[in-house]
Amino acid sequence: MFLDSFQEKLRKQAQLWRDEGLISSSQYEQIAERYQFKNLEAAARDRNKAIAIAVGSVLLCLGIITFVSGNWQGGSREVKFILMISLFFAIAITGFYSWRPPEGKKPERSKRILGEGLLILSAFIFGANLLLMAQMFNITGSASQLFLAWGLGVVVMAFSLSLNSLGVLSIVLVEIGYWTGLEDLWYASGELTWSRLVVQHMPLLAWLVFVPLAYFCRSRWIFGLAAFVFASSLQANLNPLPLLNYADIAPWVASFAFALPPALFWSYDDLLFPTINYRLFQSLARNLALVSFGVVFYILSFRWVWESPYSFNQPTNLTNLFESLPIIDLGILSGLAVLQWLFLLRQRNNPPRREVIFTTAVISTFLVFITLVPFWHQTISRIDELGIFIFNVLLATLAWGLIQEGLKLSNRSSFWGGMLLLTLQIISRVQEYDTDLLFKSLVFVLCGSALISAGLWFERRLPGGSSTSKK
Repeated sequence: MFLDSFQEKLRKQAQLWRDEGLISSSQYEQIAERYQFKNLEAAARDRNKAIAIAVGSVLLCLGIITFVSGNWQGGSREVKFILMISLFFAIAITGFYSWRPPEGKKPERSKRILGEGLLILSAFIFGANLLLMAQMFNITGSASQLFLAWGLGVVVMAFSLSLNSLGVLSIVLVEIGYWTGLEDLWYASGELTWSRLVVQHMPLLAWLVFVPLAYFCRSRWIFGLAAFVFASSLQANLNPLPLLNYADIAPWVASFAFALPPALFWSYDDLLFPTINYRLFQSLARNLALVSFGVVFYILSFRWVWESPYSFNQPTNLTNLFESLPIIDLGILSGLAVLQWLFLLRQRNNPPRREVIFTTAVISTFLVFITLVPFWHQTISRIDELGIFIFNVLLATLAWGLIQEGLKLSNRSSFWGGMLLLTLQIISRVQEYDTDLLFKSLVFVLCGSALISAGLWFERRLPGGSSTSKK
């Protein structure tokens, strides 16, 4: 679309230059040939056709839905079932053949967009069919079951078509189903349902289903969303904060909750898959590992995390904690993390470079502290002040390392990530502890001034910045 807009503007300007005599007709023809002005009319024609088909399809669907709703009460259950299934398959098949042209024909961009839109519409109709059929056949269920079944059905569609939009939609639906069903995992009775199993094992499901889906669709968005679902569901299922909530029942909960995401992300390698011979998501996974470290260090730098919740009473049905914890998930994911780290150490250069050894040592040290310090605090002796100090130091170390990496490689994301982490740490400590308002205002002014000065200095020293002025 942006390319078409650029070509359209260039054609108008070139015609104006030709009419004013700034360029000759032959020069205009050369520009037209280079930027393919002749294709603009075909693109506009295809776009108008797609708009007409899209609007007509929407009106057609509205007409069918209106007809069905007007005769809904009078029809039998079998007729209603056939109508709903027919509508779903009609839109899905139309969308498929519009999205994927026959063999030997060049795909038209407008038709692909239209087909993708119809496939997304069929995914929504699939969810409506699930709801209506549950009402017709008196199938009782929760909202969590509806969204989970809907999301898993869209997952199958995404795998079949390798379509990014359907993959993202499936993750969103499954995530809605997970969060609406999370309360049942902790507070419901011991009745075992399929939706409760899905919620309980969502961390493992996200890793085993959505990560392969990212490869099918070759989508960094799906991989990033899968990583978010895995990390967030692991924290929600284990519920490790405050650290002394379950000190007498499961002192290892916090260690697994905090250490598993960064350990898996940093050691992730696409080559672990036997059919993959290229690294598509490794750099993204390592960036997610750094984000995980930053989040963990920042959360564990607060005082309330380490304090004992003496006045906090857990519900009586939470005493049997092991029935709700994803023990199987922790075992499989921990084994996967060990396998990935062994593979990572084997893939190092021979002899390994000094910076590679240093980076691996720093990441390993981070993981050791995340694993051992909360476990020591829960099982051996309380280390409130020492724990707060350790994770503040780790947070400052991570921020300083990102800043140095950004300066060394002229990487904006690393530099600004480190600066924001450092600024957030200083402001959080000032706000957390009882300090004078005058001191708080001074800290805000200093942080703002330092951030502006460092940012301007960093941008000037980049290639093309004003710092490259002639001496």
